[in-house]
Amino acid sequence: MNISKADFTTEWLKEAHITEQVMETLTDDSLKTAMTDQHRTLGHLAWHLVMSIQYMTMLGLQFEGPSREQEIPHSAAEIRDNYRQVRHALLDAVQSQWSEEDLLATREFDGEPWTNAAFLHFTLIHQAHHRGQMTVLMRQAGLRIPEIYGPNYDSWIDKGMDPLV
Repeated sequence: MNISKADFTTEWLKEAHITEQVMETLTDDSLKTAMTDQHRTLGHLAWHLVMSIQYMTMLGLQFEGPSREQEIPHSAAEIRDNYRQVRHALLDAVQSQWSEEDLLATREFDGEPWTNAAFLHFTLIHQAHHRGQMTVLMRQAGLRIPEIYGPNYDSWIDKGMDPLV
């Protein structure tokens, strides 16, 4: 996947904003919600999105984030605030530390060659993947789901329309 710094910036600003809206909806009580005892909790998934951004430091980018040893916070606000900080830090690092040529640099990942641009693309879709999981758990926890890529059940009702079921 070839992606320029400008492309990444545009997409990251949109995707990270959506993820932040999801994070803003979480409550402390909702963080314990899980499908079963063998699955990740909503808090674990939210914290995973915070911590997973930091894998980009293994590619040479330098930015601050929570310690890898830090346990999953029990506070939705703390998770949200950490996400907000690290999402901006990643974007600043990409913009200031990588050139367009750096995006073409290749590293081995899971036995295959990946460009830095491919890692950026993965970072984008990784957010969407886990947001989808989170919204299911949020609905189970009784939370209102923010609009992601368009109207949802709640927003259709708000607009006085019959939601599609």
